[in-house]
Amino acid sequence: MAMEGGAESNYNSSTESQLEQSSPRKSPPPPSQDHEEKATYVKFLLSNAEAGSIIGKGGSTITEFQSRSGARIQLSRNYEVFPGTPDRIVMVSGFLDDILKAVDLILGKLMDEFYAEDGGEVDPRSKFRLVVPNSSCGGIIGKGGATIKSFIEDSRAGIKISPQDYNFPGLHDRIVTVTGTLEEQMRAIELILFKLAEDPHYMQSMNAPFQYAAVYVGMNYGYGPPNRVGGRYPNNRQQNKVAPTEVGDNSMTIGVADEHVGLVLGRNGRSIIEISQLSGARIKISDRGDFLSGTSDRKVTITGSQRAIRTAESMISQKIATVSVRE
Repeated sequence: MAMEGGAESNYNSSTESQLEQSSPRKSPPPPSQDHEEKATYVKFLLSNAEAGSIIGKGGSTITEFQSRSGARIQLSRNYEVFPGTPDRIVMVSGFLDDILKAVDLILGKLMDEFYAEDGGEVDPRSKFRLVVPNSSCGGIIGKGGATIKSFIEDSRAGIKISPQDYNFPGLHDRIVTVTGTLEEQMRAIELILFKLAEDPHYMQSMNAPFQYAAVYVGMNYGYGPPNRVGGRYPNNRQQNKVAPTEVGDNSMTIGVADEHVGLVLGRNGRSIIEISQLSGARIKISDRGDFLSGTSDRKVTITGSQRAIRTAESMISQKIATVSVRE
């Protein structure tokens, strides 16, 4: 994928090429006085399960993180997702140091709850997906890829910038994926944020943090609040208790027996996250008690390309089939 200056954005630091020792944390490039006084922001993606962890019971966790960091943390609603993903958008705003404190708290909690292995002797690694305006990605890449290469060498994190997605007209953001340990990710995020703070165009997106609903309307996906349903569902239960029925363009709803929904979700939502990431489809499960008409099956809506929908449907069917065979 060709990028600015003829460079490619697919720069990844592999674990094989990294030294076993963690790189010492270095000081970020010194910000100007203007940067110190001006508020900025960072946007990133979290799964619903991860978002719930950050919010906490009654909002206790997000309130604590805001108090400890001094930054403001906002999340999109659970049906407001980034185009082409099942993930919610998080925006952290404030002064640079406050934002970094908040992100450190968020990442640390997610590492402990979703990625750390019991008795693990090595630091857990994860992927952190920043949302960056397309117009600001060139500054991160640099001439001939020099800037992003230097960020990778400095942080020892993997940094990959997605191509612009033309499947969603009106989408002007790209995903910057940072892979590594908590320390490696934080150093990379630090470097990226200081670079973005120098870009006057970057601040223009701050006033519209969750504007992606308009992108979906343009694509005629018919998204709405969680309980909004289009069309009538026939009672067409199959032996494996998965009943496919088309809802609209690039969307399919299948029925999954209520007692098997936990298999699709997985522990802490890991199964549904994995299915979504591997298939590229967005997957949404109806609330308890919200069944396909005439059945006791929960609604599982799969949205994406036809290939993504077929792949996700197949993976869900396979998970349920393993239980059906045992039964």
